[in-house]
Amino acid sequence: MFVDSHCHIDFDDYSGKLGDVFDEMQRAQVSHALCISVNLRDFPAVLTVAEQHDNAFASVGVHPDHDDRTPVDPDQLVSLANHPKVVAIGETGLDYYRTSGDTEWQRDRFRSHIRAARRTGKPLVIHTRAAAADTLRLMAEEQAGEAGGVMHCFTETLDVARAAMDLGFYISFSGIVTFKNALAIKEVAKAVPLDRMLIETDSPYLAPVPHRGKVNQPAWVAHVAAEIARLKDISLEAVAEATSANFFRLFNIQPAKT
Repeated sequence: MFVDSHCHIDFDDYSGKLGDVFDEMQRAQVSHALCISVNLRDFPAVLTVAEQHDNAFASVGVHPDHDDRTPVDPDQLVSLANHPKVVAIGETGLDYYRTSGDTEWQRDRFRSHIRAARRTGKPLVIHTRAAAADTLRLMAEEQAGEAGGVMHCFTETLDVARAAMDLGFYISFSGIVTFKNALAIKEVAKAVPLDRMLIETDSPYLAPVPHRGKVNQPAWVAHVAAEIARLKDISLEAVAEATSANFFRLFNIQPAKT
């Protein structure tokens, strides 16, 4: 069995199609999916997916690239996270790729999420793009390791991965690892230990080979696992078992009984 540790199946891409999404998951032996919040306005839709499906869970948070720069209140995050199907805070982090000018608002937002995670005891789902040094610095300054979490859709260097793992974080690989030209990420995937690794789709984005260009779906996380197995020269079953166990451990979710 596989798990999709990061997807956005509340998005309009899946309107009226969620039944098919979960049917495909079952056929592909994907047992669980974590539906990730990107803003508080749409959080109710994320939570609805989790409430309506026993094998779906939710996070709560505001993506660092979200246009609304209103400060995020840690108290509000803590309150919203007080729901049994909410298992993580995020996605949060820093993204300087499309942001110009002053970025202090992003750092303030990230600090608020880390503080909420520490208060709730729920792990962080962290996004970083063109901001690795500041991301790691704030994680250390705000003692993010007390909450733990995952560096999602990892595209940074092995040194960044090691620094995050030193802070107690997992490293998650998406469909990018299957792309022919993603040679640097393939090398990182080879080096990250299985006991510190998660897999994800980031659906609807980044559909893996052989589905590139299509709307991604949680069922296709198996392709990510298959590429990691190939890179590490180990069995697909070993990747599935380890990444699933890591998911259940990190997010404090009970595996389905078989």
